[in-house]
Amino acid sequence: MTHSNIYPFKTRPYAHQRKAWELSKEKDEFALFMDMGTGKSKVIIDNIAYLYDRGRIDSVLIIAPKGTYQNWTRNEVPTHMPDHIQTKIATWSAAPTKDQKQKLEKILQGTLDLKILVMNVEAFSTSKGTKFATTFLRCGGNSMMVVDESTTIKNPKAARTKSIIKIGLLARYKRILTGEPVTRSPLDLYTQFNFLNDVCLGFSSYYTFRNRYAVVVDMKAGTRSFKKVVGYQRLEELNELIQPYSFRIKKEQCLDLPPKIYQYREIDLTPEQKTVYKQLSDFAVTSLENKILSVDTVLTQMLRLHQVTCGHYTSDEKEIIQIPNNRIKELLQVLEEAPNKVIIWATYIEDIKAILAALKTEYGDESTVAYYGAVSQDDRNTAIDRFQQDKTCRFFVGNPQTGSMGITLTAADTVVYYSNNFNLEHRLQSEDRAHRIGQDKTVVYVDMICRGTIDEKIVNALKDKKNIAQQVMGDEWREWVK
Repeated sequence: MTHSNIYPFKTRPYAHQRKAWELSKEKDEFALFMDMGTGKSKVIIDNIAYLYDRGRIDSVLIIAPKGTYQNWTRNEVPTHMPDHIQTKIATWSAAPTKDQKQKLEKILQGTLDLKILVMNVEAFSTSKGTKFATTFLRCGGNSMMVVDESTTIKNPKAARTKSIIKIGLLARYKRILTGEPVTRSPLDLYTQFNFLNDVCLGFSSYYTFRNRYAVVVDMKAGTRSFKKVVGYQRLEELNELIQPYSFRIKKEQCLDLPPKIYQYREIDLTPEQKTVYKQLSDFAVTSLENKILSVDTVLTQMLRLHQVTCGHYTSDEKEIIQIPNNRIKELLQVLEEAPNKVIIWATYIEDIKAILAALKTEYGDESTVAYYGAVSQDDRNTAIDRFQQDKTCRFFVGNPQTGSMGITLTAADTVVYYSNNFNLEHRLQSEDRAHRIGQDKTVVYVDMICRGTIDEKIVNALKDKKNIAQQVMGDEWREWVK
């Protein structure tokens, strides 16, 4: 153990990381709201090391999204944990291999080593995952609990949110970290801080919190009455409440990163696309008129229109209908102009399949790796390593929903959005897979769009950092589907 005033970090912190560490290291609960790419994982590991060295903790539970949780085990802890600290690390799996099972069993046994259990947040929607985490926390003396990408617990009604808050009562120290704690509304903060400690905000329930900081009106739809949030209030007061428990830093405040450049590539609709787009647009208007609308109802119609611009759509019979289009052709032209490695993000499985087939035909099988829902976690890890290290691997093709969080893809300096989805958080997160610590080149972002279609409207809304789901209610939906 070391008790030096100058802590022996394994990797030297940037000035903003040291400040975050100084503010958080002695706190029972703390939130690190640090922009993507600013190195918040290192700050957490430095927190853990400091508290372990001083005998304050003996075990740590780290919770992260499914697509990124193994990165803590594979990269973050080995890279940043000081060499003088002996660790026992286990990664959760609902169906563990023999080796994984042994590690999970050992981590429940008494030891002087620092015990670290890494679990995916989705496991807390299950009794099996919740039970194991509870057992782990009860086995130790004093523990720390970390929730990475804490917006995954912003929904107060979700089973995993309730489970994580409940077992959090067993942890001596708690940390949350995310680049952007508010993705939909300021109300997102409630459960994140409730996990840390219910005294942080001082509200007995989500509804009392909502009534304080949201403008709520009574609404009626037919015979149904409900309350609707139409605005927010007292946000300066809310900011003052969380300030003692949090550190906030934006990327532009702390990093000498190269700039981002945004470009558009326009694609002409084929005659076949124009015909189908007009038909579905007319159908959307007809079907939505004079109905009690929900966000999901509107987004479903928007989704079909967006699929058409990509060259396919799903029929009422759930059949994928292919439409002649120019999108792949334009993508290949973009790639010809890109000097180095390229990340290609696509929303739909059909898009990903078409891109992979085209790239392997044009550049060879070894040129490309895939990262989306159908790819196993082991293959995803291999894909990241190959893309970052293998000069023969030039293209990373993924779905932002799967790959937008927690992975580093700084080998790329061009990012192509073959098709965008409606989720602002996925867009912001996916942009910064390439634009983060370790990047020394200007990053170019290319949005492929069909002018005059929903494509253009989606990109403009994301560029203005607007939540699309909030934009399409009321009469605004007509502007999106026409």
